[in-house]
This record gives sequence, C-alpha cells and structure tokens, in this order.
Amino acid sequence: MSATTAPTSGTPARPPRPAITPRLISAFSGTPGFVVKVALLSLMNALAGWAVYVLISRGHWAAFTVLVAATILIDLLYMGRRSTVPAKFLIPGTIFLIGFQVVPIIYTLEVALTNYSTGHISTKGDAKKQIELTSLQPPTNGRTYTMAVARDAHGTLVLILQDDVSKKNYVGTPKGLTPLPAGIVSGGAGAITAAKGYTLLHGLALFNLDKTLQTYVVPVGKAGIRPQTTSTAVELQPTLRYDAKRDVFIRISDGAIFRDDGKGEYANGKDALEPGWKTGVGFKNFSRIIHDPLVRQPFVRVFVWTIVFAVGTVALSFALGLFLAIALDKKGLRFQRFYRSILVLPWAIPGFLTLLVWQGLLNDQFGVVNRTFHIHIPWLFDANWAKVSCILVSTWLTVPYFFLVSMGALQSIPEELTEAARVDGGGPLQIFRRVTFPLLLVVVAPLLIASFAFNFNNFNNIYLLTSGGPPQANSSIAGSTDILISYTYKLAIAAGKGNDYGLATAVSVIIFLIVAGISAVSFTRTKALENLA
Repeated sequence: MSATTAPTSGTPARPPRPAITPRLISAFSGTPGFVVKVALLSLMNALAGWAVYVLISRGHWAAFTVLVAATILIDLLYMGRRSTVPAKFLIPGTIFLIGFQVVPIIYTLEVALTNYSTGHISTKGDAKKQIELTSLQPPTNGRTYTMAVARDAHGTLVLILQDDVSKKNYVGTPKGLTPLPAGIVSGGAGAITAAKGYTLLHGLALFNLDKTLQTYVVPVGKAGIRPQTTSTAVELQPTLRYDAKRDVFIRISDGAIFRDDGKGEYANGKDALEPGWKTGVGFKNFSRIIHDPLVRQPFVRVFVWTIVFAVGTVALSFALGLFLAIALDKKGLRFQRFYRSILVLPWAIPGFLTLLVWQGLLNDQFGVVNRTFHIHIPWLFDANWAKVSCILVSTWLTVPYFFLVSMGALQSIPEELTEAARVDGGGPLQIFRRVTFPLLLVVVAPLLIASFAFNFNNFNNIYLLTSGGPPQANSSIAGSTDILISYTYKLAIAAGKGNDYGLATAVSVIIFLIVAGISAVSFTRTKALENLA
C-alpha cells in the first residue's frame, strides 16, 4: 500500500465542510426559498398596486401600461420553471440599467428639446389659472376689509367682513355682499372675534380650507372681494379676460389680444404674459448656442478653456507622476517607502477638503503662499492667474494617481527588454524613448483618456476653488475659469429670468457628444499600441 493511500491512525478524518456560499444557497432552496420568493414578489406587487393607483389618478396611461406589463412579466418569470433561470438574473440588472441610465438620458434629451425654464415650468392649464390670478389688481378707490371665515346656520361657508374705512359690517358669499345690522359683529384691534348667528372657524378647521379660500370670490360690481390672509380681504378687479372659444386673453383696458404663440406663452408681439408653460421647441436651444451671440461667444470661450484645462492637467500630472515613478523605482533607494507614502497623501485626503484649503492658501491678501514667498500674485482674482491656479491645484490632486499607475506599469515591463536594449548600446534616454515609454503607454493610454474625460467634467475642482470666477465684463454667466460643466450649472440656475434648464441640458448633450467623440477617436488610435505588447 502506498503512502498516499495508507490509513492514518487516530480519529478518522472529518469530511471537508462546504463553503459558506453553497450552504447559503442550499439553505434558501426548496420550501424556504419558495416562501422568501413569494414574500418578495408580494411586496413588489403591493408597491406596483400603489403605483398603479397613482398613475391612474393622474392619467399617466402609458406608464400605467408599462408598469402592469412589467409586473405581470416578472411574476411569470420568477414563478416559472428552470428554463427562466437566466432571465431571473438579467431582470434586476436590466431594471437598474433602465432606471439609472436609460431614463435619465431620455429625460435629459426631452428637456433639451423644450423651453423648460423659470416662467415655463407648469402646464398650460396651470399657467392660465395663474395668469387670471395675477391679472387681479385693486381698482381705483378699492376697499380693504378685516375678515373672519365662518359658517352660517345652514353650514354654508361665508366671509364676515368689516370695511376698514367705514367700519360697516357685511357677510360675503359667492352670490354677493350683504350688510349686517349693527351689533351683530364684535371685535377690536383689527380682528373679528364673534358674529351672532355665525360660527367662526379657527385652527385646523380654518387651515383645511386653505385651497377653498384661494378661489373664494365675493362679487362686487365688476370687481370681487378675495381673501388675502386668514384675517384680511381686498377688493380686486381683473385686468384680463379669458376667451375660452378663441383661447386668448383680452386686456380689458385697451382690448389687446394675447394669443398662444407656440412658444409656451400668451403673447402680443414682444409683450408676453407670465407665467408661460413647458412645451416642445425642437432644436431651438441648440440653435441658440450657434446663432445667439450672448450664448455662442461665452460657450466658445468656455469650450476652448475646457480643452486647455483638461489637456494641461492630464499632461502635467502624467509627466510629473511618471518622473517621480522613475525616480523612486530604483533599487536600493533609502527611505523609498516613506517617499512613496508622502506622494500619495494628496490623493488620500478628500478632494473637496483639499480644494477648500487651497482656496485659502492662494488668497492674495491672507494666503500662506503669498506671505511665505513675499509676493503678491492675485491667484484667484486675476483671469490668467486663476486659470494657472486651477491647473496647478488639479495637478496636485492628480499626480498621486499617475504616480501609482506609472509605478505599476514600470514594474510590469520585463527587465529582459531593457537589458537587451542596453546590450545593443542604447543609452538611458534611447531606452526610455524606444522601449520603456511605448510599453508604458500600452497600459497608461486608456487611463489618460479616462482622466481627460474626468477633467473635462471636473466640476468640483473649478467650482470649489474659483466658483468659475473671476467674472468677465462681457458675460453675466460665464466666468474666466468656468469649464463647460460649471457653465452648464450656472445656466441652469442663473440665466436670463432665472433657471434655464432647457439650454443647460442642451449644453449637457453637447458635452456628452464631445467627450464621447474624443474618447472614441483616442481609443481607436491607441489600439495601435497593443501591437507593441
């Protein structure tokens, strides 16, 4: 009997214990797994049922159809046989892909083709209601009232009103204004505290009537008395009249007609009523970037600076990181680990903290940099120096990354190749240029492209350091150091009348196309390097 098959003395060997993962899988198979599956599907169906109710109540029939079909399909697949096992694993990933990738992309494209902005947010119906409300103005010698909300003996909602000038008391209903005899209403200090025959509403009962009071009108001739607060009312008269048949607003004072101009607003020439509504405008936002000088000129300037910033940061960071990697890759160097640890520290600290610290260090009056070197350089307040600061600080944050990447790439290059080149008479510079660097690019080139794409959209490094400033005299939005992504952010919150989401998303689409195009070309070109490996 060979040694490999001879029995061992003592306690018989125990069979190997199965790994944790197979044990967990077996624990949830059979009846326990079926119970868990039914419970999870029941929870999902309950959530889907709630969502169906919401979608039906809001009239979103397309989303309702998709939700019902998806829910039924998931139930059939997960309760099906073994032939549906692959689909069971694909469904969760597909759902997350659609929810977090496809839907945001489609929504961004949809917004880019609309006029979605401040004043054009709601629907047309909501806009008409808001225009009618904002058209209400106090007439000449219009009256103000002290008010109390009450219910009469029949439970009907009424307004107890006291004229602030004549101190006469009235009860107001949607049918009109009726005087009240003296002694019915009591109160003082600008408040009505009681009214005989009426029950005044307070607290929660009054709070629940908030929406009702917003549309409550007591007609008085051509005007109407409307609640302004829970204790005051004012006489208001409309300045616009809506003609539902022609879908136009008519200004009562001069008969001017405001029509739907197809741009999401009622307009009469250049005079438009506010608010408008969200509507499709096609490629108008993209056209503005090309033809509107107020948008085109800042966009071109910001685009050029974005390219300079991304290329400068990547090139400088890679050059310094590679230099340090070569310097610290020599064998026998004392304190090698210490030097490497020091160089990685900027990468270990959260970037936003580093940026805020550098913002203080580069302050032209109180910053440590100017005080230490006894200089006075406006690092953050001069357009050119601010750009230099952005590149230098971004390089500070990126060098550790390229140092580690280059260190790993250098150590992966076979020493036989460099030794052979050295034997053939190649000097250090020739070996680096003809052997080391080409092989290094095989590994690093895709990372350079990824770093370029990252810095092309590096919002934090710009906004936390300079906020896109200093400002430029010929642009109220784009600053001297704004890159496309920070320019887009400013467009979305501070353009024209306010937020211009449509234009901002159009710029976002262009940013995506630029980065995707540059990345695609770069990856195609770098495929040639693979032949060197």
